[in-house]
Amino acid sequence: MFETIATLLDWLGVVAFTVSGALVASRKEMDIVGFVLLGTATGIGGGTLRDVLLGLPVFWVHEPAYLLTCILVSGLAFFTAHIPHSRYKALLWLDAVGLALFAVTGAEKAALAGASGGVAVAMGVVTATFGGIIRDLLGGEIPVILSREIYVSAALAGAAAFVVLMMVGTPRELSTGVGFAIGLLVRAAALQRGWSLPRYRPRPGRRDN
Repeated sequence: MFETIATLLDWLGVVAFTVSGALVASRKEMDIVGFVLLGTATGIGGGTLRDVLLGLPVFWVHEPAYLLTCILVSGLAFFTAHIPHSRYKALLWLDAVGLALFAVTGAEKAALAGASGGVAVAMGVVTATFGGIIRDLLGGEIPVILSREIYVSAALAGAAAFVVLMMVGTPRELSTGVGFAIGLLVRAAALQRGWSLPRYRPRPGRRDN
C-alpha cells in the first residue's frame, strides 16, 4: 500500500514541476517545443541528477512513462496556460508542491539505495531544487533559488524531517506525510509572509595596525 502512495507522490511531483516549467514557457511566449523542453527538463531534472550522483539507473530511462508524461503534460499546458488568472502565482504554488514532494521522495530513494542520513537529506534537496534551477536558467528567469524567500531551506526542512523520523523508527507513511507537510508549510509561509534568512551585510574591513 505504501509503495503505491510513494509512487503516486513521485508522479505528482513530476507533474507539478512539469507544469511549472510549462508556465515559464508561456510567460516567455515560446512555441510548443519550448513548452516541452522546459516542462520536461523541470519535471525530471532533479531526479536525474540525484540518480547520477547515487550511481543508480536514471529513473526515466528505466521507466520511459515519466518522460512521456512530461511531454504530454507540457503539450496540454500549451493549450491551457491562459486559464490561470495569474500564471506567476500558479507557478510559485506548483513549484512549492513539487519542492515538498521531491524533498521527501528524493531523500527516501537515497536512503533505500543505502545512503547515510546526511547524504539522503542532501539528495532530497538536490531532487527538489535542481529542476527549478534548470527551468529558470532555460527560461531566462532569475533562479528562484537566488530569491530572498526561503527555498532551499524549505526542501532541507522537509527532507531532514523525513530522514530523522525514519531513523528513529517512525512508520514510513507518517514520516513521508510529516516531511511533505513541513516542506510545504515552510515554503508556503515564505511565499505568504516574505520570510527569508538573514543576508550578509557589507561592513568595514579590519585595518592593519
